[in-house]
Amino acid sequence: MATRAAVEVSGLTKRYGKGWALSGVDLRVDVGECVALLGPNGAGKTTTVEILEGYRPRTSGQVLVLGEDPARAAESWRARIGIVLQDATDQGLLTVGEVVRHFAGYYPAPRRPDEVIDAVGLTEKRRARVVSLSGGQRRRLDVALGIVGRPELLFLDEPTTGFDPEARRLFWDLIARLRRDGTTILLTTHYLDEAERLADRVTVIVSGTVAATGTPASLRAGPAVVSWREPDGTRRVEETTAPTQLVTSLATRFGGEVPELGVQPRTLEDAYLRLLTAAGTAA
Repeated sequence: MATRAAVEVSGLTKRYGKGWALSGVDLRVDVGECVALLGPNGAGKTTTVEILEGYRPRTSGQVLVLGEDPARAAESWRARIGIVLQDATDQGLLTVGEVVRHFAGYYPAPRRPDEVIDAVGLTEKRRARVVSLSGGQRRRLDVALGIVGRPELLFLDEPTTGFDPEARRLFWDLIARLRRDGTTILLTTHYLDEAERLADRVTVIVSGTVAATGTPASLRAGPAVVSWREPDGTRRVEETTAPTQLVTSLATRFGGEVPELGVQPRTLEDAYLRLLTAAGTAA
């Protein structure tokens, strides 16, 4: 059975004056999938997402989101998507509960506001005014407003900025629950561990073009680093695509335990940095 696409992008470009922010981006997100966009600042991630959300016009290319062109989609289409922007509007003196209830009223079949507040970890702040929240708590409120409408497709632009480690992991659990409920997610993040934890596939954008796309496992595939200490005290380091074979050979040579043996598989961060280096871009 063919997989349906929630997002289909082909040859997407965006020009500002004489410069190109996007130069032919291709992207697909299947229904029920979580895809992470990675890239350095200024790479074009936010521009791409804003075009998909219908907030920014494109210069050229084909874009379909939930089967419609965002540039011409009706209000009924907007009720099917959820958005968590990098910078959200401050709700001033309203309480957390008031803001979430207000936004829930925009949607035909929203989640219960109290359920959403609990899900993002703001239970004890339900009656607190937004102006009194910390930066991380305001970010949780942004997430609550993005999911209260029970969206089919959720856009998350740097959603855990300002979260402490515990809050980030609670957010990851929330995303896992949304995935189980069938929500499709497009995520931009600078946290590589977040992309590896949440994403089915990763697309790396560098200088307005797609540098690589694939599963986290396929992107990090490559030589492992094996290190050990020789009898004369020399520290040896070797890259290999067959680490088990090398370790077995070393164990035979040393007659058992290999002194100070270390095996470091390639990480998503290694793959990401290599892509940036190949493109001549600093992170």
